[in-house]
Amino acid sequence: MRLASAEAAPDDDAMSEFQSLAGKLLVAMPGIGDPRFEHAVILICAHQADHAMGLRLDRPAPGVNLRTVLEKLEMEGAERATDQAVLMGGPVDRERGFVLHTSDWTAPDASLPVGEGLAITATREALVAMTDDEARPERSVLVLGYAGWGEGQIEDELTENVWLTAEPDADLLFDADHATKWSRALAGIGVDAARLSAHGGRA
Repeated sequence: MRLASAEAAPDDDAMSEFQSLAGKLLVAMPGIGDPRFEHAVILICAHQADHAMGLRLDRPAPGVNLRTVLEKLEMEGAERATDQAVLMGGPVDRERGFVLHTSDWTAPDASLPVGEGLAITATREALVAMTDDEARPERSVLVLGYAGWGEGQIEDELTENVWLTAEPDADLLFDADHATKWSRALAGIGVDAARLSAHGGRA
């Protein structure tokens, strides 16, 4: 796994000319037609006129946890790391790591605010903070890879009913009950997953 430099962290300046979805959840409709995103719950972290990026939060990486990642990176504090699941954030740049965390901890010039009370940081400093009992963010999760969209793509997919949008919830973002995140995200917007027709998505 590699972590981006502070300069490589996505920024979301100049988004005032259109409606940004940064800080919102995308919840996959049944029949999305792409097995990579079946039942996906994705937090949109940056959304500009020409691109968007988000992190999937319901798919643990098999056989990988925070401690094993830090040990592989030979990072100080690895012995203090928990066996918290590491998530597969999307099909793009899977070796790149992002820490999604509450904004009670941030790294100057490296953390990107994502909605209210959240941020992402793509530097080793964030991993160190996750093992620091005194300085760690209240809640955090390591995510590998991300989902990306080109200009107008995410808007087209919303028009085609590929996704529903929802407000983020701290437990939905950070808890370990990954198998129920999709149904809980739907329930949060008043949709019963058991009743949702597969014909609502794109075949």
